Amino acid sequence: MNPTTSKTPIAPTAEGDHGEKAADRLDKAAIEAEGERAVSDGSGLDADADRDSDLDHDLEDGLEDDDFDRAPSGLAAAAAAVVATGLGVVGLTGAWTGRVVAERETLLGQMKTASGGSVARQISEIYGDAWHSTALVNGIFALLALLVGVFALVRPAFGAPAKDPQPGWVRAVATAGIALGILGVLISVGMYFDLIVALPAASAAAG
Repeated sequence: MNPTTSKTPIAPTAEGDHGEKAADRLDKAAIEAEGERAVSDGSGLDADADRDSDLDHDLEDGLEDDDFDRAPSGLAAAAAAVVATGLGVVGLTGAWTGRVVAERETLLGQMKTASGGSVARQISEIYGDAWHSTALVNGIFALLALLVGVFALVRPAFGAPAKDPQPGWVRAVATAGIALGILGVLISVGMYFDLIVALPAASAAAG
């Protein structure tokens, strides 16, 4: 055995370790420099702000779409306007229900006066009651036309906003229904209380 030979193991060279550490330091320095450059330029903040803005716009668009989906289409107002006009016409011209009620009152009057009675009582029971019943039924139809027409006009002011404004023809038809309803109510009231045409007098019937 050679006495000059040392038993202590020789440490491996540190050149490889120094190279790896130097590379790590360069990578860290490059990352830090890039981060500082991004902060100074504001590109990173701008990108985040753009993403947040896009998300906000998407949420707003989604909410607006949901509101429009829930918004009324205007079909109810249009149907109400047409119904109001139809009811107004019925209130002026009369309906089969009015004729049925009038015939019923006439039959009741004939039964009440079958055993006799004055001329005035016969006129009132047979003719007057039928007349007033017809005016009452027509007045009910005219009042319904007035109420439905008003509903068709004021409907867009309540509830969720509609996608499109109310068409002009809907307002025109609803207004016509209201006008017919008012006219029908006035005529029915005048006929019911004998303001337009009075019942025949007993003296005229006797003569």
